[in-house]
Amino acid sequence: MIFHPLDTSVQPPVRLNNPFYYEPDALCQLAITQLAAYLRGDKEQIFAEGAVDASFQAEIAKGKMFGVVIVRQDGGLGYIAGYSGQIAGRSDWPDFVPAVYDYLQPNGYFKTHEAEISDINKRICDMEQGQALHEAHQQLETIQAQQEKAITDFKTNHPSGARVGESQEAYIRRRQFENAELHRLRKDYRAQVEQALRTVDELEDTLRRLRQQRRQKSDNLQSWLFRQFRLRNACGEVKDIEEIFRDYGQRQGRKMVAPAGSGECCEPKLLQYAFEHGMQPLSMAMFWWGESPKEEVRYHLQCYPACNGKCKPLLWWMLKGMDVAPNPLDDERHQELPVIYEDADICVVCKPAGMLSVPGKSLRESVYSLMKAHCPEAEGPLIVHRLDMATSGLMVIAKTWAAYHNLQDQFLRHEVKKRYVARLCHEMKTEDGVLSLPLRPDLDDRPRQMVDKLHGKTATTYYQKLDDRHVALYPQTGRTHQLRVHCAHPDGLNNPIVGDELYGQRGRRLCLHAEQLTFRHPRSGKSVTFEWKIDFDRE
Repeated sequence: MIFHPLDTSVQPPVRLNNPFYYEPDALCQLAITQLAAYLRGDKEQIFAEGAVDASFQAEIAKGKMFGVVIVRQDGGLGYIAGYSGQIAGRSDWPDFVPAVYDYLQPNGYFKTHEAEISDINKRICDMEQGQALHEAHQQLETIQAQQEKAITDFKTNHPSGARVGESQEAYIRRRQFENAELHRLRKDYRAQVEQALRTVDELEDTLRRLRQQRRQKSDNLQSWLFRQFRLRNACGEVKDIEEIFRDYGQRQGRKMVAPAGSGECCEPKLLQYAFEHGMQPLSMAMFWWGESPKEEVRYHLQCYPACNGKCKPLLWWMLKGMDVAPNPLDDERHQELPVIYEDADICVVCKPAGMLSVPGKSLRESVYSLMKAHCPEAEGPLIVHRLDMATSGLMVIAKTWAAYHNLQDQFLRHEVKKRYVARLCHEMKTEDGVLSLPLRPDLDDRPRQMVDKLHGKTATTYYQKLDDRHVALYPQTGRTHQLRVHCAHPDGLNNPIVGDELYGQRGRRLCLHAEQLTFRHPRSGKSVTFEWKIDFDRE
């Protein structure tokens, strides 16, 4: 049974929550509680099928995103549940909504062509790791080395000068003979090098053609797959994923291509099933189950918003015609920007939480726009460094090009000293130390960042315990969301900052504040320090 009735007097919300910014309502929390019991394999199952088995539980224990949508069907209130991707290689577990398009049939189009790509992959791997190409390159290098040595030895043993007592006529005959021998030596080695090069080129060309074939087949198969994912919206209209991303990109003024895995997240799967079966979505929530992944920050049973890369264009299409709560992050908002110091060269301001550093897609004011109005005669770009929108604290503004370049150089040389204070969700376990977790963007869910020890950029933070729940943070590098990830990640403090909606739990505000800033004044060269304390309870 996929529709799960809810026996409750709780009333549903008047409009659907925004999937990119929400707190789970009481009905979603009730549905999550029931689903969690099912996932644990509790004896008293509220689901009819009871499909949990060992392979299912072993797979989800590694970590999986689940979701629920509260729906009304034929006057009855209940919910439907789903999961992202597959579980134990299946998209059709009972009690959960099916995939929008199940491409995992054993002898279907996708699996057949996937097998062809896998075969090409194996051939590429065999060539890259095999002996033939390696030996061909080695043979070429050996012949080239022999050629160079043979010619050098010949020239050493046959100097160009005349020998003692050698007549002019004998010298000419000898040099003609030696030059002819050198020519034959070069010709012989040139033939060997050309043959070795042909062998290398033939193997490299085969490898290049296999890679091109793999890329073409992969692109064609991905395009075919996206055309099979035909999504219905609340108005009853149907489009495939390629069309949806193309249309969404046109609205954004840029070309957009759907990333792999689009259409397999919880949100589109759940909405698709609801619309196809005449259900009215009332509210929705997605939560993580199982172990935290090594790269992303995810916590067991914690709810998360929909991802931007794969889901935003799809949900933009699917929720068309529905009354959906607005995303507060996109709302126009007016805030004060305190100026705590100003002279002819710089301003130091305290950015409030919720204000952008530079203009973005939303209608919100930014430090840049407000300072542009405050300093209409200022030269240069003004903004030397940035703070996250959710972070409050000190920023230095350059009013002249000379000040901008001077401060930029200080930031690049890591000479600017910054001190942040944060309130953490749990009691601090350590006094002080160093965090070094390399970071890179989550390409499918910007601006979220991921820990990636292979491809990430170095990110280092010193921390110092202030009391049981507060920590001072001293970033030595300036990576996006560095302090937030270093606090929240299991390999960091494993202690999210209070109010961190991306890496912890949403609250009234993100309790992270840049309270102290030290740099050399761009005109005098003297070190200056500015400080602005904060009380998170009053802010």
